[in-house]
Order: sequence, then structure tokens, then C-alpha cells
Amino acid sequence: MTHPTQLSPHLKQATPVLVDHGEGSYLFDTDGRRFLDFTAGIGVTSTGHCHPHVVAAAQAQVASLIHGQYTTVMHKPMRELTTKLGTVLPEGLNSVFFANSGSEAVEASLRLARQATGRPNVIVFHGGFHGRTVATATMTTSGTRFSAGFSPLMGGVHVAPFPTAYRYGWSEEEATDFALAELDFIFATLTSPAETAAFIVEPVLGEGGYVPGNTRFFQGLRERADEHGIVLVMDEIQTGFGRTGKYFGHQHFDVRPDVITMAKGLASGFPISGIAASEELMSKAWPGSQGGTYGGNAVACAAAVATLEVIENEGLVANAAERGTQLLDAVRGVATDAIGDVRGLGLLVGSEFVTADGKPDTARASAAQKLAAQKGLLLLTCGAYMNVVRMIPPLVVTAEQVADAVEIWTAVLAEV
Repeated sequence: MTHPTQLSPHLKQATPVLVDHGEGSYLFDTDGRRFLDFTAGIGVTSTGHCHPHVVAAAQAQVASLIHGQYTTVMHKPMRELTTKLGTVLPEGLNSVFFANSGSEAVEASLRLARQATGRPNVIVFHGGFHGRTVATATMTTSGTRFSAGFSPLMGGVHVAPFPTAYRYGWSEEEATDFALAELDFIFATLTSPAETAAFIVEPVLGEGGYVPGNTRFFQGLRERADEHGIVLVMDEIQTGFGRTGKYFGHQHFDVRPDVITMAKGLASGFPISGIAASEELMSKAWPGSQGGTYGGNAVACAAAVATLEVIENEGLVANAAERGTQLLDAVRGVATDAIGDVRGLGLLVGSEFVTADGKPDTARASAAQKLAAQKGLLLLTCGAYMNVVRMIPPLVVTAEQVADAVEIWTAVLAEV
């Protein structure tokens, strides 16, 4: 006898779209209606939906080898991906480890930092999102919804301010002064530098509201990391592979990480993640600490190689920079009094909805996101109060598509 089965009631979709297929920057529902997809699977479909080159690579790989467990055998796609990453990774980060999800990559960076330094504690930054596993949820402070209800959480995590100028009501300089001073105070009161293994930080807060950092802040982290032997981990899961208008978000800020985490935009929708570090640092991981059944899956690796080829051959990093400037300028230009701040970097653009007295306006942000979907533009919300509407188009988005999206957004703002 067949028993009725359904998804968890907590797996609710942000839009009402029942997808039939995707193509480029568009999704099509089962009734044939076309939607501009400015969610990109939360920054995943970097080359757009079903890019022919990625599809062909994945199809060919499925026909030859689907799974070759990577601590059992070596397979060609993983070797090719490792070599290909060497053309885009920051200098010195020449050793990689592959996993499946962003959470796994962040946990791998945490494990590596603790094992390499022999120190127990890590410092994360307020508003960061790093995952939903116990360790990464502990390190996530973009919203309590990610960590509530399954305490006790992991020990050894301390939270320092991020220079979120708009939230504090300060200039960026003032917010940066405060963040660095508080970091030093944390060293004096909560975790000694001698017991601090790592800083783990996003170049642009993702779930925290699309807040870019700045050069002086990140260079301040680098200086303190060098002074105290702390590992600087840049969480590039949402910002990596061209999303910000450079290959990696930290490259806007002239800072050198010791480790980067990567996932999302690497394989155009196939699940693969990883970390990159120097061979010297990676060698300090303990035997048996890196592995997994599905990490470095052959089909995902083939899709990742194809994705990197498309990003290079079609100039998608430069396109992200150009279209990102177009999008940010246009969204700022049409912002109403309901929006307190519009910010972003590259193809990461957030509009923060506030009430007349400057408080978070979650209801209006939600209404705007839903109305946009009705009008054919798919968007998501983020931020601690879910009052930031974010735009994350694929890197293949055109000037015309950006203009179409802004036209819809303008109509939405006129109604909400």
C-alpha cells in the first residue's frame, strides 16, 4: 500500500513558481510563463540556467563515470578541476580539498585552522552566515532562525562587529574604527590571541543583508592575523567566481587570505564545494580529517570545469562588474522613501526597507518580493529582520535584462 508523502512543512518556497525549465536568466513555469530569475538559486547558477557548454560536459561525464570516490580512486574531472582552479585562485593558495556544501567547506576550514594552530577558539563577525550544521550555525549570526532550537551549540566561537555603517548610523570610517577597536577588546576580554585559531569572515555579508566590507577593515584583520599567527579565512561561498565583479570578493580589498571557502557559483548548480590554502598550511591538517563519500563528485567536477571555461570565455567577471554597476545605480535611482539603504558589490544588490521612523519594515519587504514575482521578477529577502530585498542575477545577465528587472522593480515600489 502506498502512503502519501510530502515535503517538510518548513520547506516553503519563496515564490509560487512551479518550474518546468530554465534558460539563461529565465525560468519558465509549467504554464509557459517566463520569469526573470534574479535569485540564481541563491547565487548558484552563475552561467545561467542550463548553459549548453555545462550541459554537454555533464551529459558526457554521466555516460562515462558518475561516481568515483575520491579517496579510493583519482578521476580525470577532479584532476582537471584542480588544475583549472590554479588559473583563478589567489597566488599561494595552491592546495584544495573538495566537499559538497558550503557548510562542509566552512567546517573544513575551521578544522584545518584548529589543527594547524593547536588553538581552540575562532572569531566570526556579526551578520555573517556560514551554514546550518552545528558548527557553522554556531558561527552564523545573520539571524537566530539558523541556530535556534538545538542548543547546546559548539564552544569556542566569539563574535566581533562587522563595519555595518548603515545599521549603526555612522560613517564607514566610524564603523570601521569601532569594529577594529572592539576586535582588540575581544582579545583582551574573551579570547586571547594565543588561543585564537582563525578569523572567519565574508567579504560581503550575504544572508546578513548584502553589506560589503572595506579595505581598511580587512587589512586590519590581516595585520592582526600576521601579528598573532591567526588563520584568516575568507568565506567566498556566495561572493566567489565572479559574482562581485572580481573572481573573489576579497580581491576588491587588497587583502591576502590564508584560506578561502568556495561553493555556490563553482558548478552552475551541481553540488560541489571546497577550500583552498597553501600546501604548507593544508599539510597541517591531521590524517583522516579530510574526506567524504561524495566530495569531488565526477559529474560535479566536470560541470565545474565547464563553468570556469564559460566564465573565462564569455568574459563573465567583467560582465558582472559592468552589469552590477548598472543594477546598483538603477536601483538606487528608483528607491523610494520606503527604502533606507541600497548597497552591494557586483551582482549582489540589496534594498533595505524601513518604516518612517527608520525601523526594519519586514512586511513591506515581503510584500515587494511577492509582488515582484507576480510581475515576473524572482527575488529573495535577507537580513536579520528579513527586510532586505536582494537581487542576485546570473553572471550572464544582459543590460536589457537588468533594465527589464528595474522596470518591474519600479512598478513594485509604486504599489507597495
